[in-house]
Amino acid sequence: MATQNDELSKSGDGDGDTNVDVALAEAIQHEHELTFWQAVQLYPKAVGWSAFVSIGVIMLAFDPQIIGNMFAMPQFQKDFGYLLDGEFVISAAWQTGLSLGNPIGQVVGALFSAYPLELFGRKWTFFGCILLTACLVFIQFFARSIQVLLVGELLGGLVLGCFVVIGPTYASEVCPMALRGYLTSYTNLCFVTGQLLGNGVTAGTAQLENHWAYSIPFALQWFWVLIIIPGIFFIPESPWWLVRKGRIQDAKDALRRLSSSKVDVDATLAVIVETDRLELEMEAGSTYMDTIKGVNLRRTEISTGVYTTQVLSGVYLINYGTYFFEQAGLPTQSAFYMGIGFLAVGWVCTVLSWFLIAHYGRRRIFNVGLSVLIIMMFIIGILDSIPGRPSGVAWAESSLMLVWNGAYDLSIGPITFVILGECSATRVRSKTIAVATAVQAVFGIAMTVAIPYMINPGEANMQGKMGYFFGGLGVLCLIWSYFRIPETMGRTYEELDLLFDRKVPARQFKGYQVDITATSAEL
Repeated sequence: MATQNDELSKSGDGDGDTNVDVALAEAIQHEHELTFWQAVQLYPKAVGWSAFVSIGVIMLAFDPQIIGNMFAMPQFQKDFGYLLDGEFVISAAWQTGLSLGNPIGQVVGALFSAYPLELFGRKWTFFGCILLTACLVFIQFFARSIQVLLVGELLGGLVLGCFVVIGPTYASEVCPMALRGYLTSYTNLCFVTGQLLGNGVTAGTAQLENHWAYSIPFALQWFWVLIIIPGIFFIPESPWWLVRKGRIQDAKDALRRLSSSKVDVDATLAVIVETDRLELEMEAGSTYMDTIKGVNLRRTEISTGVYTTQVLSGVYLINYGTYFFEQAGLPTQSAFYMGIGFLAVGWVCTVLSWFLIAHYGRRRIFNVGLSVLIIMMFIIGILDSIPGRPSGVAWAESSLMLVWNGAYDLSIGPITFVILGECSATRVRSKTIAVATAVQAVFGIAMTVAIPYMINPGEANMQGKMGYFFGGLGVLCLIWSYFRIPETMGRTYEELDLLFDRKVPARQFKGYQVDITATSAEL
């Protein structure tokens, strides 16, 4: 790799080095000046392929959503539950076990995925995960006992956990800076889309009085496989991965396939090679240990912190949305419809968040959004504490959860994936995202264990008082985010490398001036 990189960047002494520095400076300046619509016109194929690879995230979100909704499905309760006071219910223990497949999968799958991502590339790792998912859905579809279903969920979760690393990693590596925020935050839109589709499907099948009530939702997971497989052979590989493997010509060809004919591919490639060289000079490394060494420790902490904040703010309640609404006092079918509206609001707000991403910084969106979520959680808790619990409280709490979800998908939902892509060093991006995913999934496992017991009528039956719990956790996250999250908007990956290397405080990132040409010459 070093030899090939040298061939691309080498141009002798004196005037040759000056010409290279000028070319790099011009390429970086051009990327700074590129507007959103100009970037879309120049990189339409990068937008399309990034969206295509992110379909895997829809699959990841669909599975836990249908499982969470099945707990409120009469036929599922009858086939897999037990009688309690004349009604069939799924015990809190089995709810926890079935729900653990996804977060456990994210821990193991995310950490494991970084190895094939680095060894085989983004494209073929994605392909392997799709094939494995297609096979494991058979277990879920044909399960007629809760034990077999548990095996299917756990095995399926291991593979689905890989998609949350592949999607944002690929998106952050194939698009220019002007599109980076939109395409990485698109990951959140895919999460919401998967959850919304899961709610819509289970609402449509909930009233069936045979096994198809829950078998149809499981079978629909094959739909995504049929969409992805025909197109997977045409996906361009990540040029950043190709450069790290020394395949400079392949990286150049991939850039051509990702961009229009108007793009100066040589200049874009030069920036990628220079950024990779800079990280080598900074000893960024490319192993899991390197994610917690030196300056990368701070970058991994930020990535892990923002992702974990999603869990601690209360997002795991979304997987139990329908069940939460039912336990809050809504009729079963109304609970399903509220669940659909819940995620429809989230979907629209995720799209609207792109306006905020274009005009406001990552740090501001995250901190202001988290503050709003905390306030609403405490209001929900206070409403549930009203003596006698008036009849309108159930609808008030449910409506506030709807607004909470909208605020979440306007702020920390999408912006987390932007920060993940921008704060991680390019050489360890997949591993940093994997570590962040695994850590948040560990917290997710804790929530998956705790939430069924907190809302189950046979256990704590907390209902809206869960607002106090998540509001308190949110306050702790807000204190951390205020002091630790930097402003990464409008920075190239090379500039971010330098800002972190110089240990610039988080609150000074926005106004700090970086001279790329002078720094490159020094190194």
